[in-house]
Amino acid sequence: MTPETQSAQGWPLKRWAFLLRIKPGAGAEYDKAHAAVWPEMLALLKRSGISEYSIFRRDELLFLTFRAVDFEETWRSLENDPVNLRWQAAMAPYFAPLEGLRPGERFPMMEEVFWMP
Repeated sequence: MTPETQSAQGWPLKRWAFLLRIKPGAGAEYDKAHAAVWPEMLALLKRSGISEYSIFRRDELLFLTFRAVDFEETWRSLENDPVNLRWQAAMAPYFAPLEGLRPGERFPMMEEVFWMP
């Protein structure tokens, strides 16, 4: 296992991916906000065990992917942090309702079926 595929504790990192949708016409402002993500938000993501976080956008559809040991545990570790709560409040006006959620899902999750390192 290489450092890119394991956590600081040596646990294997998995690649996680999910979908979100922003409101029509919100793309430019959403992109602008993500061109200047707060340093304290970036630090929180890293402290929570997230690495290689990417967001891709096609019109209003967002595809998000990152590495972490466990998605739910990682999300629980940051969801009530004051920095995250402020960030989520700032981002909330951009998001459209989520469709396709399965029971117990926070986001429409994607399952990785192929990866070529």
